Amino acid sequence: MIFGAGIVAAGFGKGKGGFWIMASLIIAFFFASAVKVASQWERTVILRLGKYNRTKGPGIFFIIPVIDTIPYWIDLRVFTAVFQAEQTLTKDNVPVNVDAVLFWRVIDPERAALDVEDYALAVHWAAQTALRDIIGKSLLSDILVGREKIDADLKALIHDRINPWGTEVQAVEIRDVIIPQALQDAMSMQAQAERERQARIILGDSERQIAQSFEAASNTYINNPTALHLRAMNMLYEGLKGGQSTIVLVPSTAIDTMNLGAIAGITTMAKEFGAKPKTGEA
Repeated sequence: MIFGAGIVAAGFGKGKGGFWIMASLIIAFFFASAVKVASQWERTVILRLGKYNRTKGPGIFFIIPVIDTIPYWIDLRVFTAVFQAEQTLTKDNVPVNVDAVLFWRVIDPERAALDVEDYALAVHWAAQTALRDIIGKSLLSDILVGREKIDADLKALIHDRINPWGTEVQAVEIRDVIIPQALQDAMSMQAQAERERQARIILGDSERQIAQSFEAASNTYINNPTALHLRAMNMLYEGLKGGQSTIVLVPSTAIDTMNLGAIAGITTMAKEFGAKPKTGEA
């Protein structure tokens, strides 16, 4: 009997030790599940028995295992989303392909987690539909040359649509606008014609200014014969200045008009440049 009682006591002691080991493991698992750590850019939405309880982070925090759940870890950093509108008609019925990029972030983790199933996907589709709406209300010329205004209008429209989900727009930029090739060729020809027109206008203005200068000079010479004679002498001087091989034919009537003293004047000018008048010339 004593031997049997010893066996029972030993078995009871062994079973008690296993119980404490199991209890220790459960407690360790409980505490490990209760301790959570959120990064600096993260926020967690905690539900207690299926209802919203609180938002925690960053840093260390505690939850009640089984009772509390964390369905979302919300990233508060800025995200980028590339979206496009293909074959979308402008206000003047021109089909265009437009590529744009959106910069956005979460500002209210509670609404982002509870008010929409997938806030990132919702933001992407909201941006794409907003781009189509803006294109449909804009002329092609406004899209091509008024990028800043289009970006501002698009940003405001997207913000109005995604703000109820706890998100906001940081910036929107249109990256590229692709128009049909036939329209590109037509616009290129139009631009070339415009450049030619501007060139002809500039040339015409230059010719007009030259004509006005000639007119002013002629009026000056008509009213001042002395100035005309001096100009003629200067032209003759410039012609003789070229060297001994230069031959200048001067009508006798021009010489008389310039009062150069006939042959004497020409001889003096010729000697200045090393020319020797022939004997017997009148």
